[in-house]
Amino acid sequence: MAVNTQFTAVRALSIFVEVDLTTGLTYWSATGKTKRGGMAEPILKRERVRDYLLELIETHPPGAPIPAERVLCRQLSVSRPTLRSAVDELVNTGLLIRQHGRGTFVAPAKITQELVSADRAMTVPQAGGAWTSRVLEHARIPAGARVGRRLRVSPAAEITYIARLRLVDGAPMAIEYLHVPVAVAPGLTVQDMESGNFYDRLADHGVHVSDAVQSIEPTVTNDAESALLGVPVFAPALLFERLTNDTTGRPVEYVHSLYRGDRYRIVSKLSLAPSAPAPGARTGHHPGIPPGDLSSGQVRSATTGDVQ
Repeated sequence: MAVNTQFTAVRALSIFVEVDLTTGLTYWSATGKTKRGGMAEPILKRERVRDYLLELIETHPPGAPIPAERVLCRQLSVSRPTLRSAVDELVNTGLLIRQHGRGTFVAPAKITQELVSADRAMTVPQAGGAWTSRVLEHARIPAGARVGRRLRVSPAAEITYIARLRLVDGAPMAIEYLHVPVAVAPGLTVQDMESGNFYDRLADHGVHVSDAVQSIEPTVTNDAESALLGVPVFAPALLFERLTNDTTGRPVEYVHSLYRGDRYRIVSKLSLAPSAPAPGARTGHHPGIPPGDLSSGQVRSATTGDVQ
């Protein structure tokens, strides 16, 4: 059911602050533009629809139908173009299947293969070029079912949601969508997210990361992502999903990132001999973790990423 929302906007320094007087949620924007009619609101709305559809996919067996468009639009209070854009994206990435005259269904599960064994370790070399970040949106929102399950928090628990553009030598390279429980780092600011060293910023808040599980798969860009990355619509891209734990085993970050397929590649060094030494460092960095985000330089992987 749609909710009438009023906003109070306050401009301070270069940060634009909005307070939703209905829900009490606070939103920040580094662009100085309001969410109404700007880039921030569509990004958050698409993420909400995408997360809801992914929750349906992950909790239903292959071949299960998803609700009709009119039902989903009513449940999520979004327009049909917004819903169709999210469904099209999931169809293009192979998570949903459309059948003419029948509807849309959960696709068969993908085959997963581990690239390296857990006992291989490598350092993270610095990638070429100067990496910078630009925050597209910074908001406090409820975690929701899917993100809450990953972070092991209640769906109603408040998280900090950040969408940021990653650039190399000023050229757009990736879009990151981060979710951090407010209870983990309540003081995260836009400046923290644009510093280029996110895990050091977490350490400043007393959070020390220990390990992460990350998946990588091919995808394509939608209209909004293509505009931000400067590539054609449906351009090839790499989708990274990562869940990071701290030294106590507590999930502290869930992030999914979209990297340009025309400028970024993954390189794996395979050791076939049973007693071969761990692969050495090489030009590149661990895929999905931009240089500077992990100052310790230790990642249990033999996979690196190159900027082309």
